[in-house]
Amino acid sequence: MKAKIVGTKEELQDAFSVRFKVFVDEQKVPEEEEIDQFEDEAVHVVLYDGTVPAGAGRFRFVDGYAKVERICIMAQYRGKGAGKTIMDRIESAALEKGPQTFKLNAQTHAVPFYEKLGYSVVSEEFLDAGIPHVTMTKKSI
Repeated sequence: MKAKIVGTKEELQDAFSVRFKVFVDEQKVPEEEEIDQFEDEAVHVVLYDGTVPAGAGRFRFVDGYAKVERICIMAQYRGKGAGKTIMDRIESAALEKGPQTFKLNAQTHAVPFYEKLGYSVVSEEFLDAGIPHVTMTKKSI
């Protein structure tokens, strides 16, 4: 599997397709909440298994952080390193701008995954789109 920075409209559509399948269809996030006003400023990443979109995510620079958002993996690729592949690509792209403190809002079930990548919980639990989340951060070395 290979994660790449989105560079074409087709790749962006692939990323949106994965996000809709995971967040809207599977997790029942309202469609109007999934696509937001930050799409144009975000750097999008799409994960491919050959030519098949398997995952997606994005990041943007907000308040001194590299804010990681919308990380999602198609069900059949979970537990196979796909999430780490996307996160590695996002972090490496953000680090091209210099040292970063990364920030993300993780669904609570995903906290152990992000902890393995060096993130720490820095907030109380809160709801986003009706799903329990916590804020996590990580400083680059």
